[in-house]
Amino acid sequence: MAQVLSLREAEERVARVFERGGATAEAARSVARALVGAEADGLKGHGLSRIPTYLAMLKSGKIDCSAAPRVTQPRPGVLAIDAACGFAYPAIDAAIERLPALVRQQGLAAASISRSNHAGACGRHVERLAEQDLVALFFANTPEAIAPWGGTRAVFGTNPIAFAVPLEGRAPIVIDLALSKVARGNIVAAKQKGEAIPEGWALDKDGRPTTDAGAALAGTMIALGDAKGAALALMVEVFAAALVGTHFAFEASSFLDDKGGAPQTGQLIIAIDPVGFGHGVFGERMQMLAHAIESQEGARLPGARRLGLREKAEREGLRVSDEVWKMLS
Repeated sequence: MAQVLSLREAEERVARVFERGGATAEAARSVARALVGAEADGLKGHGLSRIPTYLAMLKSGKIDCSAAPRVTQPRPGVLAIDAACGFAYPAIDAAIERLPALVRQQGLAAASISRSNHAGACGRHVERLAEQDLVALFFANTPEAIAPWGGTRAVFGTNPIAFAVPLEGRAPIVIDLALSKVARGNIVAAKQKGEAIPEGWALDKDGRPTTDAGAALAGTMIALGDAKGAALALMVEVFAAALVGTHFAFEASSFLDDKGGAPQTGQLIIAIDPVGFGHGVFGERMQMLAHAIESQEGARLPGARRLGLREKAEREGLRVSDEVWKMLS
């Protein structure tokens, strides 16, 4: 029978699990906030299901248990953060803690994060900046999964992009999307069940469309929007790896196991202060845009479902499976 935990209790239990696994107390708390937050938002692929893999990576040294992010400021509006082959979340926290002050001074600022790892639900990171009245973008590269359009060998990751913008008197608009047509986890699940996948999800190792989940996992994912999505994935590699000075997707080890060295992927966060553009009508214009969307029957702002699930989790707690409960007990 599933157990029910409040979000606070879930965070405390998850943090203890990672401290026992060797993580520092600060890193354990940061990871716990991220995983429980994703679970509450219904993003289970970035939630508590990640605990076993993260622990395995800690045990093998693929994640450095003693790592602490190192922050430098090479330019007035630029932070360079070395995640030091540890978890991504403490480095992201360091960026979000420091960026707002720089943005207020500069109008816009950026933080690069190098030698990083799985960044989880990226929309939650930019949402924290939008809650401080900033517009924010987040780019992350991930281990190889997508071939360049017309190619057969993966060069790009699924490479999520996230965006958040404040709305006066209500929760920010948050957009969070990966650049593959479907999550790789859907194909893994199909293989485990012995089921076929729909055509259009993936290609086999020879670049041919396939409905065989095993062949798909040995091949590449199809980009969201086909050639356009592959071009966007290239853009993310530039923002999150080349600019940052860390591994490209095709150089990174998997986020899904304890094999190989640290992935050393990257992230880039760009934050913008609307006030810095010399007018005071940003909030009013955003309200008009939101109304133009929501006034249409059946239309809604991105993230509405996620917010509903979060409110329910805050009110009723999280239901965790017996398997997860054993890890947290």
